[in-house]
Amino acid sequence: MVTWKQFSEEAPTLAEAVEARLKAHKHHVLATLRKDGSPRVSGTEVELLNGLMVLGSMVGALKAKDLQRDGRYALHSNPGHHTMEGGDAKIAGSAREVFDEEMDAILASYSYEVPKPLHLFVLDINEVVHTTIDGDHMHVDLWKPGKEIVRFTK
Repeated sequence: MVTWKQFSEEAPTLAEAVEARLKAHKHHVLATLRKDGSPRVSGTEVELLNGLMVLGSMVGALKAKDLQRDGRYALHSNPGHHTMEGGDAKIAGSAREVFDEEMDAILASYSYEVPKPLHLFVLDINEVVHTTIDGDHMHVDLWKPGKEIVRFTK
């Protein structure tokens, strides 16, 4: 697992494209695992702050409880309205909840007032996929920590 900073250092062009997808729309889809192991999808927002990908949640939200129990997640960027302009991004990894001084330091980086109390998670990254359309071709770029980007074209 790596931080957003490490991902952006290893794959800067891909990180720039994925960041653009995350910033193009505020709301994205987060998949977590319920207590029984079945998937749960939730709307969410993420922030890129000081080299970290961060997710905040209301206290007691089911997605927060899922991440506390099992940190594995998958995040799908909002693909936009009837278009693949800029591509489609998916990120998978593991979330870890932060507290106290670490939470305060992260919250100080937000550009807006964050409602409290809250759960705050750093999303570490295990895999990034960016899909784009070029004419009649679909390109799928896959990145994993320490590896080169692999492109699949269909």
